Amino acid sequence: MTARDLNLQLVLDLSRDAILGGAGERPAAAARRVFERLAARTGVSGAVEAGRLPVCHHHLDAAYAGMAALPSPMPELASAFAAVEARLRWTKRKGVSPQDQPFESGHANTTLIGRGGIEERDDVWVGATVMAPGITYPDHHHPPEEIYLAFTPGEWWNAEMDWKEPGPGGVIYNPPGILHAMRSGGSPFLAMWFLPVD
Repeated sequence: MTARDLNLQLVLDLSRDAILGGAGERPAAAARRVFERLAARTGVSGAVEAGRLPVCHHHLDAAYAGMAALPSPMPELASAFAAVEARLRWTKRKGVSPQDQPFESGHANTTLIGRGGIEERDDVWVGATVMAPGITYPDHHHPPEEIYLAFTPGEWWNAEMDWKEPGPGGVIYNPPGILHAMRSGGSPFLAMWFLPVD
């Protein structure tokens, strides 16, 4: 089996421990599906041309600095994610146009593992979202369930819950197909997301 990049593996290990250490039954079960698949094999190396969008240049370093001031494992996650981030390609949400301001220029998504990621595979999808302060990511849905790990302050909503602020290191769970959204407050937003794909 091909060895996984050490920093990427550290991001996964620290994220797994944070999620499983603080998640309820449903998110923990979904997370176990993701991490068991990741432990079983390593996907092929993806041919990704790394690239940041302006929102990344403006806000990722501030997000990392905020994480560095928090209790463990957030500083370690910031360091490992920053090392991996240099290899990632950040993009805007599909279908967003320049008229969709401030969202269009205030967000970026990236895939670490999955289709289009630095590790290609089709049974899990692991990525991240960064947003400038004061941005709402629009309502959306997708078939797989989803677990978010908050790296910074931010709020989440879905059709089964009101807006919730889990805090850095907190976990949010979206059941399969549910309508959901997220938003940043007065500081930059950074979170990872994990989806088991069937």
